[in-house]
Amino acid sequence: MPKAVDLLRQGRNEELWQMCCGFIGLDIDQFMTIQKRLLLEQLELLNRCTLGKKIMRGARPRSVAGFREQVPLTTYADYCPELLEKREAPLPAEPAQWVHTSGKSGEYPCKWVPITHAYEQELSTIMYAAGIFSGCRDWGDISHLKSCPNIVYTVAPRPYMSGALASMLELQTPSNYLPPLDEAENLSFEERIKLGFQQALSQGLDYFFGLSMVLVVVGNKFSESSNKVSFRPLLSHPKALFRLAKGIARSKLARRSLLPRDLWPIRGIMCGGLDSGVYRERIKELWGKYPLDIYASTEGGIVATQTWDFDSMTFVPTLNFLEFIPEKEHFKWRLDNSYQPRTVLLDEVKAGENYELVITNFHGGALVRYRPGDMVKITSLRNDRLGIELPQMVFERRADDLLDFVFVRLTEKTIWQAIENTGIAYEDWAAFKKDGEPVLSLYLELKNGYQGAEADVAAAIREQIIQSDNNNHDTESLIRDDFATMIDFKVEVELLSPGAFARYTAQRQAEGADLAHLKPAHINPPSKVLSLLLAAPETVPEVKATAEPEKVAVG
Repeated sequence: MPKAVDLLRQGRNEELWQMCCGFIGLDIDQFMTIQKRLLLEQLELLNRCTLGKKIMRGARPRSVAGFREQVPLTTYADYCPELLEKREAPLPAEPAQWVHTSGKSGEYPCKWVPITHAYEQELSTIMYAAGIFSGCRDWGDISHLKSCPNIVYTVAPRPYMSGALASMLELQTPSNYLPPLDEAENLSFEERIKLGFQQALSQGLDYFFGLSMVLVVVGNKFSESSNKVSFRPLLSHPKALFRLAKGIARSKLARRSLLPRDLWPIRGIMCGGLDSGVYRERIKELWGKYPLDIYASTEGGIVATQTWDFDSMTFVPTLNFLEFIPEKEHFKWRLDNSYQPRTVLLDEVKAGENYELVITNFHGGALVRYRPGDMVKITSLRNDRLGIELPQMVFERRADDLLDFVFVRLTEKTIWQAIENTGIAYEDWAAFKKDGEPVLSLYLELKNGYQGAEADVAAAIREQIIQSDNNNHDTESLIRDDFATMIDFKVEVELLSPGAFARYTAQRQAEGADLAHLKPAHINPPSKVLSLLLAAPETVPEVKATAEPEKVAVG
């Protein structure tokens, strides 16, 4: 198979689009045909390997129906110690690399997952497709592509999946990462972001791949510092000096602060995570483009992606066999963990319904009927606006982060959006349901000198939660039916001392915690975490203050 960059350079545009983006042109029957063919190929590999025999408990299914009837649903614990110890002999195929994500406290330090050469190749194609979608305007449009794009490196390094995806992109095209991959992976997160954007001032910036929050923070820094720019450090960097001078001129003509879009006519933005939806309008304002939301995971690679309308996502057929546990079945299992919930396939899902995702890796992958713990929502059975004849989805929540108050049901995304909509300047937050009461308890750290009484902050957040329900036209409302008036739903806020989350992170670093465990969970953090957040500054390790930069400079 040719590389994407070869097709691009040869002007074989239609072939390039079909190779990378052709899956969005499938109808549901064609999608399912691909799914079933690849599953049968995977079963041949599973039936011959030690891990497959263990996971399938001796069953040797040779049909899709037999596979779903005979093979149990699994979690990561079912693959231990094989995957945890990175054993290769039991696997269905030889891995090209191992990636990991965060583990589960008290059970294992991290979750290692093997990626085969064939899986890696297919994943690189879908990664390139996401780059196309992030900047195209219509079917077949690849006019924004470059044969060697400049990309600021702002993701967690290998062996995290985000870093692996960055390196996999080079299977399809050479990329100029800022800073270069080998250098970036030896820097701290803050150092590589700072250096990356410094280099982008001289070299330019075509694409961004990483966290939405980074774009917002960097964009705000430019805006706040636009009146304090020092040109002296740029004298030895004429390209950076010229770019910054032009950007400042644009901002002054527009009679506003300097924004990143004044400096870089960015071609595409690719992001993932809940905050992509929360910050999408702010990112558009700062950078001039909406972020393309990608639903990806260590266990399943890229499961779904938005396209050029930046709305709901389309599933990828060639990386995982997809099954869906209806939400009612999921709740049955929550009440009785011995219950085996039934699943449906993509051609059986219903618009407006929530489902827990179940995946089986293709191309010799190790995971079989695996439950990543994610809940997705099917928003529609097709995208009429773009003519995509496949079900559309959004990431709804982690399957275990639902705060259910009987008539009020809140997710991490709901609460986060409500806080954001208040306009209150905050550093971070954590939330839980108060035992036995219809009360949402929020721990919130304010920033930038924002002053507010706890009761006023709580009232503002509650108002935004209620407002979000009034604007919700989905089939199931956050605050359900007229019975909501029967309960007195409340929001309580406890304001944390300045630096509470930074102190928590510093203590976790001092303890040697994994990168993915440095920040507390937003929903239902353990009581120990809450105690650390509430601790007075003198009772936790001192955190050395880092001065806020007053000037935008390179050098």
